[in-house]
Amino acid sequence: MAQQLPLHFEFRANQTFNDFFPGSNQEIVAHLQQCVAGVGEQQIFLWGKSGQGKTHLLQACCHQAQNQNLSSFYFDLANRKLPDPLMLDGLDQCDVVCFDNIEPIAGNAAWELAFFNFFNQQRERCHKLIVSASSAPNDIAIQLPDLRTRLNWGLTLKIQPLTDSDRISALIFKADQMGFEIAPQAGRFLLTHYDRDLASLWALLEKLDRASLAAKRKLTLPFLKQILNDDSHD
Repeated sequence: MAQQLPLHFEFRANQTFNDFFPGSNQEIVAHLQQCVAGVGEQQIFLWGKSGQGKTHLLQACCHQAQNQNLSSFYFDLANRKLPDPLMLDGLDQCDVVCFDNIEPIAGNAAWELAFFNFFNQQRERCHKLIVSASSAPNDIAIQLPDLRTRLNWGLTLKIQPLTDSDRISALIFKADQMGFEIAPQAGRFLLTHYDRDLASLWALLEKLDRASLAAKRKLTLPFLKQILNDDSHD
């Protein structure tokens, strides 16, 4: 049996299921929770455009696993050089494994074969595998036919984008979790005038929170405009 490598990853403390605003994705959240708990699908393929919360959900799965005293592992394959596929050796010993942005392994023969073998070992152990991508399994250029087949096993879920109304609710939800209030009209203003990507909006909320604390003022629409106007002139 292969020895498990000393793999480590960093939990993102604010990326739990409780911190996720689901919008119309409540069913997806339920499927992921059931998978980790061992009462749902053994394998889930989650896909959707960037910025819709896939990373948050995979991190949340690892948090849930930890809370249930299960071993877990998360790895993001995007925006980095592919590591040696030997990293997969022994990883099947983990109860829950999450691979974010699986696309870079496509066309890499060594990685495709190693992932195929890992997949089989993980499944034989009845352990859980959750994979994410920006497109459906059949749209990823995997060359190994058996791996293409495996990626279609289990449950394939498409994460749905938030509507404008959902985004405003998400801003209010996120601000509340950060300990301050943001009015619906302020949320509408941010959506109209600033980047609508959720990650950018979360970063903006952190900046607004700091400004609100420093000024000891509530985040009213006039104060919001003042903060952003001052920031644009820095």
